[in-house]
Amino acid sequence: MSTTFPASTIVGYPRIGANRELKRAVESFWAGRINSDELETIATNLRIDTYQRLKELGLTEDSAIPASFSYYDQVLDATFLLGAFPQRFRAQQKNTELEQYFLLARGEGAVAPLEMTKWFNTNYHYLVPEIAPDTPISYASNWPVQRFLEAKEAGFIVRPTIVGPLTYLLLSKPAADAPQDFQPVSRLDDVVNAYEALLADLAEAGVPWVQFDEPALTSDNLGVSVEQACDFVRHTYDRLGAVATRPHIVVTTPYGEARLAVEALAHTPVEAIHVDAVAGQYPSFADFAGKTLVAGVINGRNIWRSDLRATLESVRTLRDELPAGVALSVSTSTSLQHVPYTTSVEKWEDATLDHHLHLWLAFAEEKVREVVALAQGLHEGPQAIAEDLDIADQAQHTRASAPGVHKVDVRARVESLNEKDRDRGAYDVRREAQEKRLNLRLLPSTTIGSFPQTVEIRQARAAHARHELDDAAYQKAMRDEVTRVIRLQEELDIDVLVHGEPERNDMVQYFAELLDGFDVTRNGWVQSYGSRCTRPSILWGDVTRSAPMTVQWSTFAQSLTDRPVKGMLTGPVTILAWSFVREDLPIAHVADQVAFALRDEVRDLEEAGIAIIQVDEPALRELLPLRHAEQEEYLRWSVNSFRLATSGVRPDTQIHTHLCYSEFGEVIDAIDALDADVTSLEAARSHMEVLPAVEATGFERQIGPGIYDIHSPRVPTVEELTELLREAVQAVPAERVWVNPDCGLKTRNYEQVIASLTHMVEAGKAVRESLANS
Repeated sequence: MSTTFPASTIVGYPRIGANRELKRAVESFWAGRINSDELETIATNLRIDTYQRLKELGLTEDSAIPASFSYYDQVLDATFLLGAFPQRFRAQQKNTELEQYFLLARGEGAVAPLEMTKWFNTNYHYLVPEIAPDTPISYASNWPVQRFLEAKEAGFIVRPTIVGPLTYLLLSKPAADAPQDFQPVSRLDDVVNAYEALLADLAEAGVPWVQFDEPALTSDNLGVSVEQACDFVRHTYDRLGAVATRPHIVVTTPYGEARLAVEALAHTPVEAIHVDAVAGQYPSFADFAGKTLVAGVINGRNIWRSDLRATLESVRTLRDELPAGVALSVSTSTSLQHVPYTTSVEKWEDATLDHHLHLWLAFAEEKVREVVALAQGLHEGPQAIAEDLDIADQAQHTRASAPGVHKVDVRARVESLNEKDRDRGAYDVRREAQEKRLNLRLLPSTTIGSFPQTVEIRQARAAHARHELDDAAYQKAMRDEVTRVIRLQEELDIDVLVHGEPERNDMVQYFAELLDGFDVTRNGWVQSYGSRCTRPSILWGDVTRSAPMTVQWSTFAQSLTDRPVKGMLTGPVTILAWSFVREDLPIAHVADQVAFALRDEVRDLEEAGIAIIQVDEPALRELLPLRHAEQEEYLRWSVNSFRLATSGVRPDTQIHTHLCYSEFGEVIDAIDALDADVTSLEAARSHMEVLPAVEATGFERQIGPGIYDIHSPRVPTVEELTELLREAVQAVPAERVWVNPDCGLKTRNYEQVIASLTHMVEAGKAVRESLANS
């Protein structure tokens, strides 16, 4: 087995299966249709098939293929590796390791799951470790060794890929029973001890290279300074590098700029260092002698074909500038888990751009080919990849000149913006007008938007898309479901209703299918969390709205009830965050194009008599730059685009927004600046952690901290919901608090939802009565 680092590689690869095999298998396991052994067999076959495909794509050298598979989440995998289970899980002994693993992810009965939040500035969610001074940390599971041996037996020498010690602890939170001033990173030596034992075990198994992912080194948002991070880097990798018998170590730094930390890594014994050359910058190479620079030059997060000619030239220049004794490997900037598998299975006959999209796009397989081609061109010269270069040149040319990419009237509308277009006037005036119009009781209840998508609804929508169900039958099926949802909410005594969104396959894709400038994939699935997959839309051109998108559904739902029904839209920042976005315009300009389309929709909803309009921005925190120096500008344009979308209405029209699964404390001022009349936030799984930030900010408008965690199948009790709501009214005056779940209900079933919403309404009643009696 070679110990030379491969000339071409990738940081990670999608793991859900090209046909979502893992998603279906895991959900079958949860439902009891297959057992642990059957799930493990499916996963093993998926891993081996992936290795085989990557080899066919050109990753033929030993250790070129990262073993980045996960059943649910890579951070949860590290928690399992370390046996770092919070106290509440230690008494719950399951029959198999997989059952124990999924217990941490999903909870069970009274045992709440680990908190979930966004992975850096992506739409992927990870499970947050909970660490206390006495949390067990040791080398508790040898799954990296077992997966290497499994691959070796099948004929592949793969590279075990594990979340690095620093990133693991910097992404952790203090456990509930930890002392007030405890920081998880204080357990660094314990984690390093475990990783030392892992390295020895990997060496005994014959592993040539191991990969430790350290994206935390690209972020200022994790509670340590750059200087502290560099100190931690030297301490951690000096120790790991000093293990007597170990594999070679490659440390990756994806998602941003980590120049100083990379320079600190260069002083440690690690043999290879990855740099994200798309989002970051190269360090000084003065101390890289004897190491391999792994240049992440192919964008692992977007889907546009690379300008291969320009990238090859930059890589050749980089190679020529490297000091003697420094090797160069070509790689992706990040794991490819953020893009779909391949464009080859897409059919674009219904798309605006038809054949152009195949030429313009590169999903995971196509990006692997780009990496391999660049390495070949670097070592053999441009003539060796002439065909690849010609195709990439054609993609660049046709994208620049295609109809719809540049619309003069759309650009002019954005350029004509002024501050009045983003201003709704004084909140006191709006509040008085809304109270008079809506006349809601104290602690009004609502839901976030979607209701469960039944098999029947999904089948009807799919049949309509295949033209097997005509428009009239489809409309009837959707209206019947809307009627059912309205009647259910009335029976539950919810104050402000939603239509349930049965017509929507996804909260972004629905709008992408109706807005010009977008196209959608048929099979472009990307993992969001666990078994949850999404199909990000493709924003390729200037954005316009040709007709109302939601008015018919909102007005129909409102016609069924005397209670207010919310109009439901997805905000401009979230539409961008959950799409693959063009890169030839400033993103702030693109956001305002989307905001103008939504502004027109908001006005149409208002004119149709809808009194409450919710514009969701769950991804506001998601795109926050990882470095402080870049955050102010991001927050400026993201807030401005939301305000553009929502500021064209009367004072008595109430604007809601919703945010979920983010570290809200970091952007609470920006949330306030959105100027929504009501803001609902995820708060259940994080146990109301957002409330101190809300209280400290002096947040003056209304807020709905979610009390029902919809991402777990468990039904919360009335008592726990009541306790969460009591915490909310202690931090915020009760007249400004709403009662709601922390997200949409789409992924749950009706049995769970009815029981949970019943408990939620009862909790609201209990707190309302206690306030009246106090």
